Amino acid sequence: MMQDIYFVTLPGVMALDLAGPGEALRLAGAFRLHYVSPQEEAEMSTGLVVGRLQPLPENPAPGSLIIVPGVEHSAENFATPVALVARDWLRRQKTAIERGDITLVCICSGSLLAGQAGLLDGYQCTTHHDVIARLRQQVPAAQVKDNRIFVEDRFILTSAGITAGIDLSLHIISSRLGAQAALDVAREMVVYFRRAGDDPQLSPWLRYRNHLHPAVHRAQNLMAAAPESPWQVEEVAVKSHISSRHLTRLFKQHLGISVRDYHEQLRIAVAGQRLQQGFGIEKAALAAGFTSARQFRRAQERWSES
Repeated sequence: MMQDIYFVTLPGVMALDLAGPGEALRLAGAFRLHYVSPQEEAEMSTGLVVGRLQPLPENPAPGSLIIVPGVEHSAENFATPVALVARDWLRRQKTAIERGDITLVCICSGSLLAGQAGLLDGYQCTTHHDVIARLRQQVPAAQVKDNRIFVEDRFILTSAGITAGIDLSLHIISSRLGAQAALDVAREMVVYFRRAGDDPQLSPWLRYRNHLHPAVHRAQNLMAAAPESPWQVEEVAVKSHISSRHLTRLFKQHLGISVRDYHEQLRIAVAGQRLQQGFGIEKAALAAGFTSARQFRRAQERWSES
C-alpha cells in the first residue's frame, strides 16, 4: 500500500532539502509524493521555479507524512503571507500528529516553521547548526539538541541541513520498509554511509577543516581517503611534502590535536558507520583499521572523556 508524503513547498525552499529526500523516498517505491503549497509555484534557492503545486490538503490521510523543508533566508521567507498560511495549516494538524495519525518531518530550518506553529513544544528536536540558537530562542518550550544529524521524538522527526535530509529519509525508509530497503536506496543514490541520528553534524571530516593551510589539508585528504590504513606521521609528512616535525607543529596550531589523534577520530567515525550498516563490532573495528574491537572501544572512551 502506497504511503502519502506531502512536501510543504514554499518560496525560497532549499533545493536539496526538497530534491534529496524526494529522490530517496521515490526510489523506495512505496511512497506517493505530493508537493503542496498555498500557491501554485515557488522559486527555489537555486532560482529554479517549481510549478503545478497542489493545494494544502485539509485532512491528510492517516499514516501519511508531512515534510517541511528549509528555506534560504528563513527569517524573511518564513514571515511572508504564504508561509503564514502554511504555518496555520500545520497548526491545524497538531492533534493528528500528537495521536500518531500523521508524522511530521522537518528538514533544516523547516523546524522553525513547525516551532512557530506550536508543534515542537515539549519535543526533542534539532535543526541546522546555523539556526539552532534561533530555534532555541523562538521555541523555548522545545528540547533543542545541538550537533545532531536528526532527532526522532514520537511522531516528529527533525534534521540538520542539506544532506542530513537524505540521512533522515533513509531512516524513515528503514523504519517503514526495513533496513534492506534503505540500504538498496542508499546504494542506488551512491550514498556510501548512512549516518545515524546521534552522529554529529560536524563529523571529523568537517570539524577540523576550518583552516587555510594547504599542507595540513593535503595531510587530511590523504588520511581521510583511507582511514583504515596504518598511517605513520613520517609517511603522511613525506606525501604532504613537509617534514614530520613541521607537520606535527602545524596540526597543533591549526587543529589543536595531533596527527595521530586526527587519524584516530577518522577511524572511530568509520567504525561507527560500519556498525550502523549492520557490521558486528569486531568486523566494524577491523574495517576501520583498528586491531580489535577492544582497541576501538578504548579509542571511543578516550574521546568521550575529552
